[in-house]
Amino acid sequence: MNTNPFTSLLEQALSRRKDLLEKLHSEGTDSYRLFHGITEGRPGLSVDCYGPLVLAQTFREPLSPGETASLEDCLRGLLPFPLLFAYNHRGSGFHRSFEPWHQPSASALEELECREAGLRFPIRARHLGLDPWLFLDLRAGRRALRESAQGKSVLNLFAYTCSAGICAAAAGASEVWNADFASSSLEVGRRTARLNGIAEERFRLIEEDCIPLTRQLAGLTAGGRRSRKRKFQRFSPRSFDLVFLDPPAWAKGPFGAVDVADDYPSLLKPALLAAKPGGLVIATNHVPSVALDAWAAALERCALKAGRPLRSIRSIEPDGDFPSFDGHPPLKTLLCKV
Repeated sequence: MNTNPFTSLLEQALSRRKDLLEKLHSEGTDSYRLFHGITEGRPGLSVDCYGPLVLAQTFREPLSPGETASLEDCLRGLLPFPLLFAYNHRGSGFHRSFEPWHQPSASALEELECREAGLRFPIRARHLGLDPWLFLDLRAGRRALRESAQGKSVLNLFAYTCSAGICAAAAGASEVWNADFASSSLEVGRRTARLNGIAEERFRLIEEDCIPLTRQLAGLTAGGRRSRKRKFQRFSPRSFDLVFLDPPAWAKGPFGAVDVADDYPSLLKPALLAAKPGGLVIATNHVPSVALDAWAAALERCALKAGRPLRSIRSIEPDGDFPSFDGHPPLKTLLCKV
């Protein structure tokens, strides 16, 4: 009799994903969520596969040493490939801790490589930042971007490690601008572009706060009174065929706060004005308490007030490795035609 406490939960999770994983493998993807604890029986625990790396993370209470060993044993018994295992406790707030009793193998801590739709992405179990370099729940949004980007100019805002920009460039975008304030994240994007043979002249990295950048591109002031006392790069107004807007849930910066729950229009308006008429804006919202219908209605009102009414708006749901209780997943992605 198997007494491993994770066996039944993981067996059920893998069974639910059988068809999806076959589909993902067939399109050249080996990166996906194996276990989504909040809806699959262990809130606060996630288990993600990034090629050879299987990364377990906790967001509430950490696993005990015995639980970590049991989880690793279970994964090694259930998964059909030799895996490198690492466990990180994300703790509370914005602090992550590495439990001293869990020391992954040296191989698991090396920079590895995973794939999505045949594209190559570097990945590390542990690095100086908080989040993994590839957000798996945004896969469906990146798929929509690949389907829309050929021949288009693309503005990728809050780019992080530029995964969306990589997808756009690989799909044949004429040029991609990737904007983020973190140079270390953009450097990962630079190396990822090289991994995939993307020419530098089509793939621009902009280390800048997205608020003054987008407002300038839209022909607006950079950021009100705050901008007079802050240094920022200067940009002339211009428009793009496609704008990918993926802000964090909340962040405070020198040009104002990013507040996705209560002030999305302040981000959306300049993004809409930086999109060409007939172009697309793909926008995301990660806040669980925000309802999709209410958010979509707010976007349509914002677009109307900005003089750029939306011609159409379509929801893009995450793939099935991110199940939700009620069919309303926390991550919401809308494809808006301007």
